[in-house]
Amino acid sequence: MAQNGSEGPLLAGVAGRYALALYELARDERQVDDVAKNLDAFDALYRESADLRRLVKSPAFSAEEQTAAVGALLDRAGITGLAANFIKLSAANRRLFALPDMIRAYREKVREAKGIVRAEVRVAEKPSDAVIEDIKASLRDVAKSEVEIDLHIDPSLIGGLVVKMGSRMVDASLRTKLNSIRLAMREAR
Repeated sequence: MAQNGSEGPLLAGVAGRYALALYELARDERQVDDVAKNLDAFDALYRESADLRRLVKSPAFSAEEQTAAVGALLDRAGITGLAANFIKLSAANRRLFALPDMIRAYREKVREAKGIVRAEVRVAEKPSDAVIEDIKASLRDVAKSEVEIDLHIDPSLIGGLVVKMGSRMVDASLRTKLNSIRLAMREAR
């Protein structure tokens, strides 16, 4: 069984089912955004702490140990309500290993419900806020929908940007343009 949080249809199924159940409950309770905010706070803690990642992923800890440790962390971080109960339930049910995927699946359900399209944008260096807004505006025009950007800095691009949105990809990086020129020069010989 996949237990490292990133592979297999079992995990996708577990993460998807849990996320859908949480989303439906949050929607019914009118707490979708509060739950998202609390899950994001937990996800930030998860990404920052190697000890928390070990606790989440390791099958060596019992359900009781995971539930107690996560409960103390949630209290200290001020994560409450449905999100806290969901995380504790995941620990109690020995599904904590799938929590990062559950959080991603929940975010996707929220985006889908709000009609928000996700775009991955890779740039060579951190753009200004004005440039980010220009990129968002351009993508909104193309998508005919609100757009959420996942910005990644990739110095190997040299300049320009690469955008992935749905099944579409636009590579306007300087690296790609230079490679095209290099290929054209080789063929011209």
